[in-house]
Amino acid sequence: MSRKRNVTVAAVQMKCSTHVEENIAKADAHVREAAEKGAQIILLPELFERQYFCQERRYEYYEFAKEVNENDAVKHFSALAKELSVVIPVSFYEKDVTDGELKLIREEMEKFEKEQGFWLEDYCLYMAIKDSLEGIAWNEWPEDLKIRKPEALAKARKELKEDISFYAFLQFWFYRQWKQLKKYANDRDVHIIGDLPIYVAFDGADAWANPDLFQFDEDASPVAVAGCPPDAFSATGQLWGNPLYNWAYHKKTGYNWWILRMSHCMKLYDKVRIDHFRGFDEYWAVPYGDETAENGEWKKGPGIELFEVLEKNIKGLDVIAEDLGFLTDSVRELLAKSGYPGMKVLQFAFDESGESVYLPFRYDKNCIVYTGTHDNETTKGWLLGLTKSNQDYVNQYTACEGKDTDECVWGLIRAAQSSVAEVCVIPLQDYLLLGNEARMNAPSTVGRNWRWRIGKDTLSEERRAWIRTLATVYRR
Repeated sequence: MSRKRNVTVAAVQMKCSTHVEENIAKADAHVREAAEKGAQIILLPELFERQYFCQERRYEYYEFAKEVNENDAVKHFSALAKELSVVIPVSFYEKDVTDGELKLIREEMEKFEKEQGFWLEDYCLYMAIKDSLEGIAWNEWPEDLKIRKPEALAKARKELKEDISFYAFLQFWFYRQWKQLKKYANDRDVHIIGDLPIYVAFDGADAWANPDLFQFDEDASPVAVAGCPPDAFSATGQLWGNPLYNWAYHKKTGYNWWILRMSHCMKLYDKVRIDHFRGFDEYWAVPYGDETAENGEWKKGPGIELFEVLEKNIKGLDVIAEDLGFLTDSVRELLAKSGYPGMKVLQFAFDESGESVYLPFRYDKNCIVYTGTHDNETTKGWLLGLTKSNQDYVNQYTACEGKDTDECVWGLIRAAQSSVAEVCVIPLQDYLLLGNEARMNAPSTVGRNWRWRIGKDTLSEERRAWIRTLATVYRR
């Protein structure tokens, strides 16, 4: 049977100065006073060694950090707690790297800022200004900031210096971690495919910092925005709302922005999948302010010229072209001229006509086959929703007549892996035989997307062995 124990707790409140010794002495006096009055646990203010500095973001604050065995307050109050027979929780700023390591990190960050300056400076300034204006879109900013008057930007850089440094550090630290992750993967012969949207967001640093690259009017508003025309899936089309590129200006500048963008991607990833490849041949331009995509029109994109420039200027460029959906002859011609592999998705293959280009026996080697992408249902979820005639077709194609849904999933995985496609991509949800509860994304919806995560022990050794077996059998 547990016994109740009465404990007296004291909380110290004090005004701190900039001098560590002075603050320790003041806290010492308060602790002794509290102990004399019977306190057994004495709580000191957070980071009381100095005036509280966590409301600001400054690199010089890193100098305050010390390892636990070197911290003056910890050493002082450990001894005092023993002397007085009390418990004293001490809050302190802990350093988990040596001075030499800290110096190397600083040097590394300086190098990062220099190398990434072509985007980093504008991005950090944009984020700092946006925070200072409570998150409103840049086209609603004060005019001088919206149109980037040099004196207004200089003033913002001075006033928002700490926030700018904070965002720079966040990017540096992320890139540092990403570099380590990529090396870890590559050292184990795992390659990373990056997904690059063709367009950028209107309310983003790219659009604000480089308005000439986009179809904007004199008031920095889009003339037209991106989308897709009405089709069998949507009577009003898809209104994406992204600003459209001013391709004439891009050409005038030698497509320099695209060279920088794609060069950067090839440092981050091993392959880059370009979303909506069709938009480089023709793009659907919707008048700005329309509520649907119905009144848009097709306009010519840069075509093969852009990719010829990229190939000339970027060594080792490795691109996957997202060529799904309705394709015209000119899009097919662009893909063929580029030499990039297109995408084949098995979930698109089994219509009742039997003429789908996504059926494996129709593939050529220069393509990437997927059972499904991040935008699709899981294969199991998709199978469970098929009409009987389509289910029968899938079963016949994969030799799964009379077998359950899980066996049919494996049949589709085998169909993908046994194809001539250069690369085969199987979502982990399919290997795990999961239904739509594990679906990654449902396009044009919000709220529950991109939430699925694999647990640490989800992939059993038995399942791992089976994946290895299939990869060995089909030389994947």
